[in-house]
Amino acid sequence: MSKTSPEITIERLPALLARESRLLGLDVGTKTVGLALSDVSRSIATPYDTIRRTKFTEDAKTIAAIVEQQGVGALVIGLPINLDGSGGPRTQSTRAFARNLAVHVSVPMIFWDERLSTAAVERHLIEADVSRKRRAELVDRMAAAYILQGALDRLRRLA
Repeated sequence: MSKTSPEITIERLPALLARESRLLGLDVGTKTVGLALSDVSRSIATPYDTIRRTKFTEDAKTIAAIVEQQGVGALVIGLPINLDGSGGPRTQSTRAFARNLAVHVSVPMIFWDERLSTAAVERHLIEADVSRKRRAELVDRMAAAYILQGALDRLRRLA
């Protein structure tokens, strides 16, 4: 994996994955990183955890430990693209996060369009009558699961 561009396309991913390796979904925000894990058959995304962002190196070590402990074969990183398809400052900061993370984690990374993922999750939680406080605790990891599920569904269609 080169330091300048850790990303690959989703079409290349299946050939790089070990049997029964999981995928880890990331919803990278300015204050938190939501995490979601796939099952070993890579069909279901489950909300996993939320990391409160501190120093990048500490955050990267936490993610690297999860990759190791959970048998993660690749990362699916939500890419915040504008509704018109263009990238903005958050797109660039997410790409920079991935480039920097590649120094600490040696698995392939794909970016997945996360447009409206947080809004969809918020709407679902509101419909389920989840309190505002509890929504704040859940939204990042659930958004990561939403992002990861989209990638898992695409992988299944590629097979």
